[in-house]
Amino acid sequence: MSLGQILSVILLAPLASALLTIIFFRRRGKTAAVLSVGAAGVVMLSSLYAIYLSGVETLQVSREWITLGGVTISVGFLFNQLSALMLFVVSFVGFWIHLFSVGYMAEDKAQGRYFGGLSFFLFSMLGIVLADNLFMLFIFWELVGFSSYLLIGHYFEKNSAAEAAKKAFIVNRVGDFGFLIGIIWCYWHYGTVNLTELQALLVVNPNLLVTGMGLCLLCGVLGKSAQMPLHIWLPDAMEGPTPVSALIHAATMVAAGVYFLCRVFFMFTPEVLTVIAWVGAITAIFSAFSALGQNDIKRILAFSTLSQLGFMVAVFGVGTQAGLAEHSHFGLLAGVAAAMFHLTTHAFFKALLFLGSGSIINACHHEQDIFKMGGLYRRMPLTFVFFTIGVIAISGIPWIGAGFWSKDPILYLALKSNRAIYGILAFSAILTALYMGRLWLIAFFGEAKSDSAEKAKESSFVMVLPLAVLGLGSTFIMGMVQLYPSMVQPLLEQLPVAHGADHTMMVVISAGLALVGLGGAFFYYKPGASEDRLNQSFPKVFAFLKARLYFDEIYEWYIEKIQQPAAELLGFLDQLFISGLMVRGTAGLTGLVGIFVRATHVGSLHGYVYWFFAGLVLFWALAAGWF
Repeated sequence: MSLGQILSVILLAPLASALLTIIFFRRRGKTAAVLSVGAAGVVMLSSLYAIYLSGVETLQVSREWITLGGVTISVGFLFNQLSALMLFVVSFVGFWIHLFSVGYMAEDKAQGRYFGGLSFFLFSMLGIVLADNLFMLFIFWELVGFSSYLLIGHYFEKNSAAEAAKKAFIVNRVGDFGFLIGIIWCYWHYGTVNLTELQALLVVNPNLLVTGMGLCLLCGVLGKSAQMPLHIWLPDAMEGPTPVSALIHAATMVAAGVYFLCRVFFMFTPEVLTVIAWVGAITAIFSAFSALGQNDIKRILAFSTLSQLGFMVAVFGVGTQAGLAEHSHFGLLAGVAAAMFHLTTHAFFKALLFLGSGSIINACHHEQDIFKMGGLYRRMPLTFVFFTIGVIAISGIPWIGAGFWSKDPILYLALKSNRAIYGILAFSAILTALYMGRLWLIAFFGEAKSDSAEKAKESSFVMVLPLAVLGLGSTFIMGMVQLYPSMVQPLLEQLPVAHGADHTMMVVISAGLALVGLGGAFFYYKPGASEDRLNQSFPKVFAFLKARLYFDEIYEWYIEKIQQPAAELLGFLDQLFISGLMVRGTAGLTGLVGIFVRATHVGSLHGYVYWFFAGLVLFWALAAGWF
């Protein structure tokens, strides 16, 4: 098989699984599970073979799909170093999450619907990874949004899940509207949306870049990667099954925005890159603070995801901007490589943490409050070991966890490029270790604080095995660039690596940030605590953090007080002028007059007297020649 045929198999295998499940196996959950996991296995093995087969070559194939007037929409593949790395992340992590789902969803009565949605999501995400033009990418971008809506709302009988699904769908549409404007603007301005053609044009002629276009394209990233101010949907999306949280909201969907930035890094002006850097930094610090006010284990991890995405977005902005300032292609790739490397390590350790939380939730009979757990390290030793690896990785402990290897170049680039953003990211790293240490100490140590925690026991083999594989990938092995296939190495070799005294300084800084955060968690919260000390000492501060800094309340006030009245006014004007006068013409005018005259018949003598005097005044004005 040729590389193009292999990529076609990769894209179409999960689509075939989804269609077969929807048509034939929707009520046969076990069969749907086997089919979905099998398709994910085919995708993973085919992806690894495609990466091996391609070497360091770039493949681009494209075919015309639809022609509308002078606009032609094509479908095709662009397979290079960047897409190879993202394909590896999506296919490998995705397969193990599929396998974990078999155990986690074993008792669910809607397994068929769940696994059908999971396969359709995988198909949509792979389309984003392989798309060679912005039109095709946007189509799969929207399919990802639709499939995530289905998966977040899997427990649709719960009002909270149904509302979370609608919230995610609507917020993403807000960002995608700006994204679509940016794509249309790009086609109108450059005459093409093909990524290879755009890169060849803009790298040679950077003066053709348009700031407004870049800001519009950024809107899609704000929605999909849940960056401020379109971040509000992600914490509520935890209403979906935990494997969905691991796949969509840790490893793939939310990473699509970061991947898109790296895919079109050549389309952003320095002004847009400045906005990108600050959006990422503010999101990182805001989300880290918000995580300290959450007791739900999945919501803590959700805000952690927001914060880590902020790291990726920020380093893309500062790294790429530094490359532009130095007129260095190396500098451009350094920002892309740092963002993608952290995306890769984050996919492993965050999927591990989410699946670990799923193992805990399943064992504790769907209890999610960490202050109702406790003592789980004795009852769930394997889950404890692998979850601990995830905590080490995300905290950035030097040499041991994967997070150190990917955060190190981020902090180094920020330190060399923008000290203010570096300070924000460094403090966010401390908070990361603090809230993860809080979660780990309270959930696993001390005594069981509920019957569900008392009766907890280790999960089944099919759930523990993915934890083991992802745990291995979350260790120092992930930092060894030479283990990557030859096609991926050239991208990761662009990572900004400190040397000599700088290297020692960065290791000391990383160790200090991690130890301050974890040490603070140990001394402030105490292992196995039954109540949140921050809530006890500073209840107003805790309430502020728990309410996510009241962003949801601000949006609700805006919708209720501004947007809804404005919509009602526009609806009234539409009925009055467009539907009435413009569409119905004279008949509409006559109808409006009739409505007005009919309104004067109030059935009250006093009212008629007023109209009588009004008529006398009108006649007098006419007789006096005023009209």
